[in-house]
Amino acid sequence: MNATLHRRAARSPWQVQADVIGALLMREIITRYGRHNLGFLWLFAEPILFTLGIAALWSNFGHLRSAGFSVVEFAVTGYSSVLLWRNCANRCVHALEPNLSLLYHRNVRVLDVFLARCLLEAAGATASLLLLTVLFNAVGLMQWPADPLQVVAAWLLLVWLGTALGTLLGAASARFEVLERLWHPASYLLFPLSGAVFMVEWLPQPLAAQAPLLPMVSALEMLRGGWFGSSAVVHFDAGYVVCVNMVLSVLALLMVRDAAKRVQPQ
Repeated sequence: MNATLHRRAARSPWQVQADVIGALLMREIITRYGRHNLGFLWLFAEPILFTLGIAALWSNFGHLRSAGFSVVEFAVTGYSSVLLWRNCANRCVHALEPNLSLLYHRNVRVLDVFLARCLLEAAGATASLLLLTVLFNAVGLMQWPADPLQVVAAWLLLVWLGTALGTLLGAASARFEVLERLWHPASYLLFPLSGAVFMVEWLPQPLAAQAPLLPMVSALEMLRGGWFGSSAVVHFDAGYVVCVNMVLSVLALLMVRDAAKRVQPQ
């Protein structure tokens, strides 16, 4: 008994918070997808079905084939990245309201709620990308990335971007209720600007110089550069994306601190 209590007391705050986020993840999966039918498999099935639909719509677009790209590869890389950062933000906006009762627990913090949702969305988008890559590679419609390390680095930058953006919007929505109504049209406007439907090289000047200023465009160009290799001319600045992500992260933490003061557990 004393040994058990000693082990519990010796646990670091990081271990405690990891357990909290893990519990929040399981709660979110059960709440969102239920325990029956496909259940949590919808976490992977939803982005897969969406990306498959886009790839099918683009299957007759000749300009991608003439550019030396596979339509499927272009669609999978583009729309997987969009689903990652957009779903993180969508799920975090007003995420505190349904979880107010959990904030009574001492170890559950406002930040944990956002991190759990962002990790869940990142896991779904990552699993979708991996499964689609394996599936389409098996039938000859996709190739393995030319530079896997660059692809992984770009994907991690997108995960960081989605988490920082989602946390910032989620915490800010606790202070500004109108943010939800503003974010949804903004996300639709960002979609065609995010690089999912174009390469920077295809754009005329000065748009080609301005497009990578959007961090999701620069990160996606980095990902496609690693995927297509020398067959693609890409324009990105990984250092710039890191700087933007750091700024968003700092702003997100400041807004989380403000939200923690304002939110009252119910």
